[in-house]
Amino acid sequence: MLDLVSMTAIGTAFLLAGTVKGVIGLGLPTVSLGLLTVALDLPTAMALLVVPSFVTNLWQATSGGNGAAILLRIWRFLLMATTTVWLGATALTRLDPALLTALLGALLICYASLDLAGVRLSIPARVEVWAGPLCGAANVILTGMTGSFVVPGVMFLQAIGLARDLLVQALGMLFTVSTVALALALQRNSFLTAQLGLVSAAALLPALAGMIVGQRIRRRLSGARFRQVLFSAILALGAYIVAHAAVEIS
Repeated sequence: MLDLVSMTAIGTAFLLAGTVKGVIGLGLPTVSLGLLTVALDLPTAMALLVVPSFVTNLWQATSGGNGAAILLRIWRFLLMATTTVWLGATALTRLDPALLTALLGALLICYASLDLAGVRLSIPARVEVWAGPLCGAANVILTGMTGSFVVPGVMFLQAIGLARDLLVQALGMLFTVSTVALALALQRNSFLTAQLGLVSAAALLPALAGMIVGQRIRRRLSGARFRQVLFSAILALGAYIVAHAAVEIS
């Protein structure tokens, strides 16, 4: 049973994560996991993000009116991003949780560092057919192991040159199918219990509230400036998680 302190930490984490998603269209799993793993173990944190991630990303995936065109282009990527998540989730039962927590921190550092360095990858159309499934498989295995949907899926969708509105909707699709696959894999490995499912459902409220706040912030602040602050914070959080995990491993 989670105590009052843990419930408060969960609500705060999803409020902040929802705010980030409201501003830039992504980041709810990444930020919530980064915050939750400070107070909870990684499998529990992954189970808690299922409902807020699914609902907020389904909303994003079905908004924009470009669903058919996007699916026609990235269906191979999404297929692989759905069918291989169990490989990563199986690692939760066989590897030291501290090692997987360190991997999560390393992914956050990698993602933030690339964005802050201004790295922009480009994938030519001629290699997109095989690069999509490859990136999808890599992304979903890391999703199963860490609960993070970011690396390398988000970078792939950015690299194939989707227009802004198409990119936001495609991200919603990726995060939606990844959340469903993750939930099934966690349940299969007995990490997603009925109690955690109820707590995850309750966490939807602060996540939605955060999204509303984030959308208001987005209308007032420079997007470039906010991204700089955001990814600096993610970089610092990733470094803290790695250091914390290193202490546990040692």
